[in-house]
Amino acid sequence: MTITDPIADMLTIIRNAQKANFEKIKITSSKIKKSILDIMKKEGYIKDFQEIVEKNGRKFLQIDLKYDKNGLPVIHTIEKISKPGIRIYLSYDEIKPVMGGMGISIISTNKGILTDKEARKNKVGGEVICRVW
Repeated sequence: MTITDPIADMLTIIRNAQKANFEKIKITSSKIKKSILDIMKKEGYIKDFQEIVEKNGRKFLQIDLKYDKNGLPVIHTIEKISKPGIRIYLSYDEIKPVMGGMGISIISTNKGILTDKEARKNKVGGEVICRVW
């Protein structure tokens, strides 16, 4: 089976794991996935993540999911915006806050993977990867 959109696959795994109340999940590793997870950690949507190298040399990311004091997932919604068939690019002045600033957009720019707030601050646009709130 060939995965045509590994980022969408990662987001779906996170969404499904939180619905099933998993504490930890393991996904294949890549630089862009690490960048996205780093932003999600900084913004408080996941507890932590670390890269694990197995004996055969394959690299995985272990993600510690985060829940509130009532046991509900911190991530209410996580959706992929730009897809392989339809790429969504926005200039910095077209990037709007998610849920009135309660959520984030993760954007791939020429300055790296940034949140919508950082992209507006640095006045850079790019491809909108996903929205989280």
